[in-house]
Amino acid sequence: QVHLVESGGGWVQAGGSLRLSCVTSASIYNANALGWHRQAPGKQRELVATLIETGAVVYADAVKGRFAISRDTAKNEWYLQMNNLKPEDPAVYYCATGMCSGYGCRGEVPSYNIWGQGTQVTVSS
Repeated sequence: QVHLVESGGGWVQAGGSLRLSCVTSASIYNANALGWHRQAPGKQRELVATLIETGAVVYADAVKGRFAISRDTAKNEWYLQMNNLKPEDPAVYYCATGMCSGYGCRGEVPSYNIWGQGTQVTVSS
């Protein structure tokens, strides 16, 4: 069974940066997409960033220009660099692997089927 483990969360002042990491116990070659989601108290989980196997990247509007998703396939890891963190960014951040019906997830949203346990991000204003 594949396991995902996030790390890198913590406390930071507004305007600061954090880098989240996700390590998987298995190769990420089979995943069509790698994603980061977040869930704040009382809110639904939302997609923050997606990295498609083609190299295409999709960001939520709220994080565009501030967050960057990347991967190290050799290490079976992917990352979320978060810059200029804002008071509205605190949440539990989850990494997940996603599958699509075809290569490149053309015209479809990945189905995220394997999730990590989450890492807490706290931002003080």
